[in-house]
Amino acid sequence: MFGRRGVNADGLQPRPRVPDFPPLRPAVAAAAAQHAAASAPEQRAPEPAAIPDVAAAPRPVAMRSANVNEAAPRIYPLVLQRIDTEVAAKLQRDELSRQLADMVSEIVVEQRINLNQAEQRQLVTVLLDDMLGLGPLEPLLSDESVTDIMVNGSKQVYVERRGKLELTGVSFRDNAHVMSIATRIVTQVGRRIDESTPLVDARLQDGSRVNIITPPLALDGPTISIRKFSKKGITLDVMSRQKNVSPAMATVLKIAARSRLNILISGGTGSGKTTLLNAMSQMIDPGERIVTIEDAAELQLQQPHVVRLETRPANLEGKGEIAIRDLVRNALRMRPDRIILGEIRGAEALDMLQAMNTGHDGSLSTIHANRPREALTRLENMVGMGGVNLTPRAVRQQIAAAVNLIIQISRMRDGIRRVVAVTEIVGMEGDVITTQDLFTFQYEGQMPDGSLKGTFMSSGLRPHFITRAEYYGLDRALLEAVG
Repeated sequence: MFGRRGVNADGLQPRPRVPDFPPLRPAVAAAAAQHAAASAPEQRAPEPAAIPDVAAAPRPVAMRSANVNEAAPRIYPLVLQRIDTEVAAKLQRDELSRQLADMVSEIVVEQRINLNQAEQRQLVTVLLDDMLGLGPLEPLLSDESVTDIMVNGSKQVYVERRGKLELTGVSFRDNAHVMSIATRIVTQVGRRIDESTPLVDARLQDGSRVNIITPPLALDGPTISIRKFSKKGITLDVMSRQKNVSPAMATVLKIAARSRLNILISGGTGSGKTTLLNAMSQMIDPGERIVTIEDAAELQLQQPHVVRLETRPANLEGKGEIAIRDLVRNALRMRPDRIILGEIRGAEALDMLQAMNTGHDGSLSTIHANRPREALTRLENMVGMGGVNLTPRAVRQQIAAAVNLIIQISRMRDGIRRVVAVTEIVGMEGDVITTQDLFTFQYEGQMPDGSLKGTFMSSGLRPHFITRAEYYGLDRALLEAVG
């Protein structure tokens, strides 16, 4: 048996293809907060934020029985009293599971708890998840059909499947249990969560995005929001098959990325902006040096030469904060071929525009906006947040010169994400930035199964960036795609 307190444990051993394209060159954290020691995380495969596959049938998550839910709070403290957590933390999960099963069997007999063999196995899994993982969230993190997990206090957990919210049967013991899981998440990325810092953005080991807000700001208990990444790599071809874009639209987006256009991806929360950015980034030549800048690193670029930068919050004394704007300025000194900014949300907009205008072609970013024209307005407003005294016309000239393409993506009411507009910036007329739509999505009604019916329409206009595409040998493919 392993690590019983007072027993010597020395003997234990831890156990539509684009024509003429040039070729593109273990358990998480520690055991229970007050008893555990650090443990090597069991890595999940990197995965981009999911745009639901309309063809994939959701796989249900196995829920605990009522007996297991009742027994777990009684047995967990007894297990912790009997194990040496330092030894336990060094064991492989299978070995720890085997030894925990023996211990649980003993405790069940001693405490006269009525659990059958299947429920005991389920209880061992619950204990392992609590000691080595993220507790009740582990089954949801393993469920490939789940794209978002939303914990609202200890007794209410929602998930998103195929774009729709569902209430699960998952629950925590109490709010302290939720806080222990939240603390485990944030300590992995060197951050903290407490009453003095009740708001935290973090990430899991697989890159999934996490936001945590706790009392006194969250009135009903700690709230955790997790944006998962799909295990399937999302490419523009995959998005075309899933009807997120049309084949012609996917071809134009590939050409735009290969032609080093500066692209802004616009959309609402949860619309799939980061997923689309990841998909487009796969068209970047592997010989280029890319610098990514994010609040919480979540981009999953596949190129070999990627430098990932992440902001840092202030410490307890309010010092040491490194903002996105600081990282953008520093990135300009790092000899990047492209700069990819996770999201433009403040004064860094001016620095990003200047980077796009000074030789860093092919840069990409996302922005929250409902329409392409609104994205331009928001960008102009955020430039004003930089404290630089520029006239509106000067700001618009900077935007018109820097940004080549705006891609508008939306999560529609049937749960499917669709690119609803591909808009090109063509210049200025007076004080107004002029644009032209290359593609739009035309809504046509609802199908009997509840899905929306519509058509991706090409405007038939000659793209303004045709000369850039010609430079890369892609002009013919571009003209064929826009019709």
